[in-house]
Amino acid sequence: MQGEMSRGAQKSHTNPSKQTASLRARGLKDIRIDEEVKIAVNIALERFQYSDDKELDFPSSLTNSERAFIHRLTQSLGYVSKSRGKGSGRYLTVRKKDGTEASCSIMTCNLSHNSKHMVQSLLQRFPITNKERSELQPRTERAVFTSPDANSKSRTSGRLSHGISQVPQKRGPSELDCFRRALPVFERQEEIIQTIRENQVVLVLGETGSGKTTQIPQFLLDDCCRSGIPCRIFCTQPRRLATIAVAERVAVERGEKIGQTIGYQIRLESRVSPKTLLTFCTSGVLLRTLMSGDEALSTVTHVIVDEVHERDGLTDFLLTKMKELVQKTPSLKLILSSATLDVNLFVRYFGACPVIHIKGCPYEVKQLFLEDILRTTGYTNKDMMKYKKEALHLFDQNTVKTWCDARLDVLQPEAPREKTHTCVLQENDLLDDGGDSVFSQMSEKDVATLEPWLLREMDACISNIFLNQDADAFVQLFNLILNENISVDYRHSETSATPLMVSSGRGFLSQMEQLLSMGANANIKASNSWTALDWAKHFNQTEAVDLLESHIWCVEAGQLDESSLVQTAASELNPEDQELLKAYHHSFDDEKVDLDLILHLLSSICQSSDEGAVLIFLPGYDEIVSLRDRILFDDKRFTDHQFQVFILHSSMQTSDQKKVLKNTPKGVRKIILSTNIAETSITVNDVVFVIDSGKVKEKAYDALSNVTMLKMVWISKASALQRKGRAGRCRPGVCFHLFSRLRFNNMLEHQVPQLLRMPLQELCLHTKLLAPITCPIAEFLSKAPEPPHLNTVKHAVQMLKTIDAMDPWENLTELGYHLADLPVEPHLGKMVLCAVVLKCLDPILTIACTLAHRDPFVLPAQAAQKRAAMLCRKRFTANTFSDHMALLRAFQAWQKARSDGWERAFCEKNFLSQATMEIIVGMRTQLLGQLRATGFVRARGGGDIRDVNQNSENWAVVKAALVAGMHPNLIHVERDSLSLMGSREKKVRFHPTSVLSQPQYKKIPPANGQAAAVESLPTDWLIYDEMTRAHRIASVRCCSVVTPLTVAIFAGSAKLPSSALQEPAAHRGADAVNDSSDSEVEDRSSARLAHISIDDWLHFKLHRETAELMFGLRQRWQSLFLRRIRSPSKSCSQLDEATIRSLVSVLLAEEQSAGLQQPTGIGQRPRPMTSDDPPQTPASRSAAEQERSSPDRPRLASQLKNHRALHCKHLGDESGPVKSADGPSSLTSGTRCSSPLRSSVRYFIMKSSNMRNIDLSQQRGIWSTTPNNELKLTQAFVESSAVFLIFSVQGSGHFQGYARMASAVSGERCLDWGSTGLGGVFGVEWIRKEGLPFQLTQQLLNPWNDNKRVQISRDAQELEPQTGSQLLQLWERI
Repeated sequence: MQGEMSRGAQKSHTNPSKQTASLRARGLKDIRIDEEVKIAVNIALERFQYSDDKELDFPSSLTNSERAFIHRLTQSLGYVSKSRGKGSGRYLTVRKKDGTEASCSIMTCNLSHNSKHMVQSLLQRFPITNKERSELQPRTERAVFTSPDANSKSRTSGRLSHGISQVPQKRGPSELDCFRRALPVFERQEEIIQTIRENQVVLVLGETGSGKTTQIPQFLLDDCCRSGIPCRIFCTQPRRLATIAVAERVAVERGEKIGQTIGYQIRLESRVSPKTLLTFCTSGVLLRTLMSGDEALSTVTHVIVDEVHERDGLTDFLLTKMKELVQKTPSLKLILSSATLDVNLFVRYFGACPVIHIKGCPYEVKQLFLEDILRTTGYTNKDMMKYKKEALHLFDQNTVKTWCDARLDVLQPEAPREKTHTCVLQENDLLDDGGDSVFSQMSEKDVATLEPWLLREMDACISNIFLNQDADAFVQLFNLILNENISVDYRHSETSATPLMVSSGRGFLSQMEQLLSMGANANIKASNSWTALDWAKHFNQTEAVDLLESHIWCVEAGQLDESSLVQTAASELNPEDQELLKAYHHSFDDEKVDLDLILHLLSSICQSSDEGAVLIFLPGYDEIVSLRDRILFDDKRFTDHQFQVFILHSSMQTSDQKKVLKNTPKGVRKIILSTNIAETSITVNDVVFVIDSGKVKEKAYDALSNVTMLKMVWISKASALQRKGRAGRCRPGVCFHLFSRLRFNNMLEHQVPQLLRMPLQELCLHTKLLAPITCPIAEFLSKAPEPPHLNTVKHAVQMLKTIDAMDPWENLTELGYHLADLPVEPHLGKMVLCAVVLKCLDPILTIACTLAHRDPFVLPAQAAQKRAAMLCRKRFTANTFSDHMALLRAFQAWQKARSDGWERAFCEKNFLSQATMEIIVGMRTQLLGQLRATGFVRARGGGDIRDVNQNSENWAVVKAALVAGMHPNLIHVERDSLSLMGSREKKVRFHPTSVLSQPQYKKIPPANGQAAAVESLPTDWLIYDEMTRAHRIASVRCCSVVTPLTVAIFAGSAKLPSSALQEPAAHRGADAVNDSSDSEVEDRSSARLAHISIDDWLHFKLHRETAELMFGLRQRWQSLFLRRIRSPSKSCSQLDEATIRSLVSVLLAEEQSAGLQQPTGIGQRPRPMTSDDPPQTPASRSAAEQERSSPDRPRLASQLKNHRALHCKHLGDESGPVKSADGPSSLTSGTRCSSPLRSSVRYFIMKSSNMRNIDLSQQRGIWSTTPNNELKLTQAFVESSAVFLIFSVQGSGHFQGYARMASAVSGERCLDWGSTGLGGVFGVEWIRKEGLPFQLTQQLLNPWNDNKRVQISRDAQELEPQTGSQLLQLWERI
């Protein structure tokens, strides 16, 4: 072991800064040991993680500090560590958890009387046949492998079209010929052609802007045309957007239209013809083509794999297959094209292939780093100035020393007095109607603005908590924070200690949880430079240390603190730069993107230079949208400048991308906001200035914890140089890097290949379609350029077997073939397919796409806003104990806001990401399109879009589909200890972002929050999306409460052994009773219970009759699911329909018996975007809003006429994918008019400023509304069988009655109304004229208005149909 550690310390590929970052994020920065030991320990643990060894021993020569370091690190990784022995014989052993840590708890399940009756009726009518029973048994013999039907509709989707090689036609003249000749690659044309002729594999290394992507395919076409040799070329790109862009560019350069000689094909979209000889496609489409067999490329002469340096998972996977293919097919040429690459790796991989180097940009590019930018531009912000002021101020250290001495004098006091003060908080912290009041209190007061009495009160509270151990002081502290809007991170005026610090030093755990839930910052330092963690450690508060380290890991995992790099390498910086960087990093978290600094730089560029496009690299769509809106709407510095803003993102439509390549008019500056797609895939020739944020979004996967996270990380050195090279195409340029030289020197040379940091379940599915039948998955993937770890592959294969995608011999099942077709991870794919069978597709589509992409809720920086954000999230759950419901309702409410034209304000109000919502819409469209292509959703009749949404309104059924997809991500509630337990974890906590972590709508979280949260759960089962590991504590996020019945029926494999259902021991004989038990009574009781074993952990104990019924119902469901998977387009039989009806009834009955609420409106489907109502970007929203605020009268009639025609057109079925001018590809779900789907009856609240108008309306049978509402009401009248209007006079405390809308809005006005600004009148038929007090409507919430009470509505606010119907029924009580 010692020898291994010595060798490990010398490994050159280990990046010390990366290791340090990892350790720091896990709270290990306080243990000081040599860097070599840290590296060696990490290497040893990494080897251990991916080995089959169960234990790892460390040598006895370790020091106490080194052992402490290893204990902390191993616990944070989820291992068990233990030291034994004394002195020189003291050894440390690390052990992997084997699942036995999770103690076996009692899992029970019961059925209500009605449920039993329904299940009995189903099983008596349709008993399980022997054939079904046999099909539901695990296979004991390997089945004969049969390849899928090549002609099957489900197998051909997303594949390249068949064609033959032909001699290309001569290229036509183009105005771009001069531009082509000026490219660096053009002068190397003959050399490139000759090298490709003489070699089967060629590697082309072309710097940014050399023209390799567009020109090399054309060189091959032109050469074959001159030589009269037939050819057919496939060229892959890593992104959809780049595929289309490059194809269209090449077509233009050849003087022809796209779809002739040049074409493209991406999933669900293609422009090819029989004449197409050069097809641009994504890596995924080529892989899918290869899945039909190697003969798919029999007529292909050249394959060009572009942008190899990006090392995305599909490209590396494709190269593995292509290496095998070129060995079999000598006539096939493979060209690898890249900008920057680890050349030696690929030369070795493909066996000494030739390399062609091509130079890049012709002009010099000046490079400025963060310290240069701060120095030359004089940038500063409020926090930087504050830091500089504090640096000059000498803190009073004596006060802190006095505090610490006072604490040391009483190191053995009585336990902290946690008095019952929570009732004081709970009386005052409930939210009022809908929780709107919290939004008026979101801005925390600056300390400088606080009145003297508040300063004294806050100082006294903090002092009393620490010096007097006074828990009662928290009552006043929390009240001041809430009622006076003081920051939760208020600092004591003498010691700079925060409430969290003194709570940590005293070990007030409940209050610490409350403060952290309220957004307290654990990284703030007191005047003696101690953080809250330092306070806890100094005063030996071990539980407080655990809590803080857990919180730091959950919230801030993976951060690399550049200020510490500045400290460690101070000798490399001059004093001025060192102070500048210190001040900057103190004021801004460099793990985020500093949009203020970017705007400052952009303003400086606009003032100092009249022309030259600016390319700004940002990590993701969120940052792009935020910066765009600030440039266009918020920042006054840009009002005097002429500019055009363009967006480049892989999920965007191509409209912006086409415009960005064209030159802007003279005097108008082009500003391009882009992700890393502009690094290589798309070249903009007139870029002079580049602003590089230094960040990229990438997915990281931990096989040990089965967690996938989309993280913002620092780019590699190679990417930084690529970004620099985007300037200087037309003249000398400048690149501004928003990171220091120190950061640049500590960056990785190249990006970590995605194949090493992604979940492999999807690739393992594809491997079975690509690899030879006899080749195991692990063996095929081991042939990759940099293969993934064997244990990661094994884990992925086991997961696929668990969800029935593979049989025990790694053969794909029918389900596995379908999952390979869906563009989401396999477990989400199974969830979607279950939703199709259960007929609740639409809600699951939204949830699955959200889980596949990212959480749309954003976490604000300010503590008070964090509280408001959590309350917003909780409002969307509608008391369902479900984070998934919050995701669904937030998306549906955003869709409604979008149709009303105020989605940007909606997102800001509810802490949602507009960008994420738009991408989810595009993902829904793509996924639905694939379900159509594979026959799961039919065009008409049984199985059409209406049929598969029959049960979408039933939340219990939706959760059943969630459980089917989420298994084995289940948590069991231990009622005795009020704790949560997973299959491999003895103790689990709710992640702070889960709504279940705070059981009630409270401004101040309750004391003992986790225990209170667990106690409030209505059932004993939860599902979760992902688990993150902290120091000894695992946290689960995105959770939902489910019933035991749902788990027993839908969790686990469809095929269980015959021993899964075991009769009570009493029926098998007295010998079966366990005679070693301590309690004979317990044994007899247990002996009378039957057992259902679903997997190694899920063991239900229940009465014999209940067990047989439940197991029978489970078999009925699993048999139905397997039948539908086998024949997706086959209509449902009488048995199928009866099974679904019984499942729906039983699931609903069990939910109701558990007291779980069944919300309404969850089945509403997104409304389509028609040609008259195109989706708009926030950039164009202002114009749209102006149009709505003063509508053109004559235009109203034509709009309604067109809308009526579109309504008729869409009524039969959901339309196909709809292209939009903005947002993600195929931005809408292509849904038909949603009003008839939502309800044939619609309901609106109409507000009036006075009672006179109500009287006038009741006398004349007319009403008038504002011009803003006219189109909405008339559309509803045209589309629906009935429109009911519920009237309310503002301030009356009543609804004044309701009426039916009798006509569309006319152009005629009524001069008798007591209000100005009203539009045309329309007819109404009053039905009830009695007043309905608001007290009777308190329980009615409107899901289409943020779940607020119906009385809290704006004028013409639409009600969710079931809510509207319930409101009208209340008049019957009068």
